Amino acid sequence: MRVWHGLDQVSPDFGPTVVTIGNFDGVHRGHQEVLAHAKARAAELGGLPVVALTFDPHPMRVLRPDHAPLMLSEPEQRAELLGRHGADAVLILPFTKEVSGWSPEEFIDRVLVTALHAKAVVVGENFRFGHKAAGHVDTLVQAGAQYGFQVEGLSLAGEQQPWSSTYVRQQLADGDVEAAAEALGRPFRVTGVVIEGDKRGRELGYPTANIPADPGAAVPQDGVYAGWLTVLTPAPGAPAYPEPLPAAISVGSNPTFDGVDRRVESYVLDRDDLELYGAKVAIDFVARLRGTQIRFETIDDLLVQMKADVDGARGLLAGD
Repeated sequence: MRVWHGLDQVSPDFGPTVVTIGNFDGVHRGHQEVLAHAKARAAELGGLPVVALTFDPHPMRVLRPDHAPLMLSEPEQRAELLGRHGADAVLILPFTKEVSGWSPEEFIDRVLVTALHAKAVVVGENFRFGHKAAGHVDTLVQAGAQYGFQVEGLSLAGEQQPWSSTYVRQQLADGDVEAAAEALGRPFRVTGVVIEGDKRGRELGYPTANIPADPGAAVPQDGVYAGWLTVLTPAPGAPAYPEPLPAAISVGSNPTFDGVDRRVESYVLDRDDLELYGAKVAIDFVARLRGTQIRFETIDDLLVQMKADVDGARGLLAGD
């Protein structure tokens, strides 16, 4: 799959194409439906390539940064997911003040007509674009009649409510990672590079891989979860660990030890031999074991709870 970081990276002779456009944050099941429709339309048009156009940063981070949503996926992960669900190429368009000033007609001319040579455009029915979000599906239909591309606007319907990135964020804020996974079609994932922590977990018999919580990214509500740790890129000189590893995961600031910084700490069950400092890892959240972190009065009380958490994670993941 091709990934372009800007219009200038698209080959002038690439196309014709079927284009789908959106923020695609999280690539949830509604997004997946749009991609499936785009893929079907591409097949009807003779096997054209599907191009997924997304933006980085999120437009709200440029236009109204105080209202920018917490992101469900970083651009690299988003591109990989778009490819997994049908995109043959992903165009990550840098969203700037200049781009925000493009009229809908300018966006259509620069992106859909000149760069991507679109023969069909598939979007969500509430898709808006161009300066002050003046463009919508009807704008695309009118342009399609002029430039020769078809347009389809789809409902992002779920079984009980429309799927949306906002819905997923709310479930994560509530700690309901299972509801988030239902909307995403997979467990919610956090990625990051493992840093050295306080090493208290190792001293207590539960060594953890610590990832700082990115303040601009969505992370489940503070608490303890069962899930999986996957090493995406091994630390320099360290062994590769190709299989997902079962883990008990703590999200929070470690109040028992007066912690301040929020982080994701993962104890890989029954393993104390892993070399993970400096490794890029992914944490997939399967289920919540208990809610908001609490402050324990004694280390013995903490150890009793940690053993219960580990046993709970082991039991949940055994049948996962």
